[in-house]
Amino acid sequence: MNTGLNTGMNTAPSTSLASVLGHGSLAILAYAILGVLLLVAGFYVIDLATPGRLSKVIRTDRNPNATLLTASSLAAVGLIVAASIWSSGGALRDGLLATLVFGLVGIAVQTLGMIVFDKIAGISVRELAHEATLQPAAVLLAVTHFVIGLITAVAVI
Repeated sequence: MNTGLNTGMNTAPSTSLASVLGHGSLAILAYAILGVLLLVAGFYVIDLATPGRLSKVIRTDRNPNATLLTASSLAAVGLIVAASIWSSGGALRDGLLATLVFGLVGIAVQTLGMIVFDKIAGISVRELAHEATLQPAAVLLAVTHFVIGLITAVAVI
């Protein structure tokens, strides 16, 4: 019998702590996997722009220019991924798709930036990767990579 009185009983479905933690953990895992995949993609884009295997140029040749350019590029991709997650508003599927698209756009814009600096300013990533000492041009390109990532990240938000 419905009396129409509020009995204080909450009839809305409750979400258990285990359910919240499980969903949250899966979301973190999904974003982390996507983030790592985008970082790997960013690494290989830089690898294509440098002569030889980038991992060898960094690890064995200990080239500071290639290391700086790669680190700045990956930091920029990380900013874009973080901003995409932040702006997703908890919608996992849409957030993952936005993170993928914005991450790839960020990598593409960084690649375009490398090409522009090579063609217009005469600063070649390929040439920098041959230099054994840290070059001012590598610092300039590294800051450019990071700022492109920052601009893309803010645009996402």
